[in-house]
Parts: sequence; C-alpha cells; structure tokens
Amino acid sequence: MKIHVAAVGRMKQGPERELVARYLDRAVLSGKPLALTGFEVTELTESRSTSAPSRKADEAKALRAALPEGIIVALDERGKTIGSEAFATQLARWRDDGRPAASFVIGGADGLDPDFVRAADLTLSFSPLTWPHQLVRIMLAEQLYRATTILSGHPYHRE
Repeated sequence: MKIHVAAVGRMKQGPERELVARYLDRAVLSGKPLALTGFEVTELTESRSTSAPSRKADEAKALRAALPEGIIVALDERGKTIGSEAFATQLARWRDDGRPAASFVIGGADGLDPDFVRAADLTLSFSPLTWPHQLVRIMLAEQLYRATTILSGHPYHRE
C-alpha cells in the first residue's frame, strides 16, 4: 500500500523540512518489507481567494485532484485521537484489506474544508491544540516511521 502525504502550503528549506525527510526516508526503508511504500509528500499552493471558506473550498478541490485512489485521512484538531499502536494497526488493516493507498491530508492556514473532512475515511487529531502545518508534517512523518517500526517489531517504539 502506498502512503501519501498531501499538504497545503510549501515548507521552506531548513531543519523542519530535513526532519520530515529524515523520518520519511526511514519509513521507506522499514516499510518496504511490510508492503508499505511511497511515503511521498505533495505540496499544494495555498488559495488566493479573499475569504476563508472560499480558500478552503479551492484547496479541497486541489487536494481531491492530487490524491491517489484509496483511504483519505484528514488531519484536524477536532478529529479522533488514537495511540501509536492503534495507528500502526489501522495502517496494517488497510494494507491487508487491499487498499491501494492511504493519503494523509494537512490543510492550509485556514484548515480543511468541512465537506472534505466529512468525506474523509478518518479524521485524525494529534491534539485538540492547533499546530502549525510544519509541525504537523513532522509529527505525521514520525508517526508513519513509528508505525513501520511497530509493525516490524523494531525496538524504536517503547510502550
């Protein structure tokens, strides 16, 4: 199953971008024997519409066009919170069910369009706090790597 990250907004060069790349590179290596592949990031340009609702609608349209067929996970502070082991188990379940891809979607400065979130297969929250998209990307990349280590029995994850 291909793992895909789609984010509205571009990350500048720097330590945040390097950290995301480091975790995703590790996930590629540890995910390959688990039939988890890809771990690619697609960055979409933020909408220039004048109102937040129209920006979110524009960005949702661009996101839908960029996502491969498969599971869509919207990252939103109002979503469900799960632990790392449950996250890894869910990825394995989707893989074992023959899903072609799991896409994790990070909204722009205004967040995700409510209709996009409602249509997602899962809405996931890292916390009820609002996080900058750069930090969300880092946390997601780390959790994807952690999931591969949990599924492979690697000691990186400690309960």
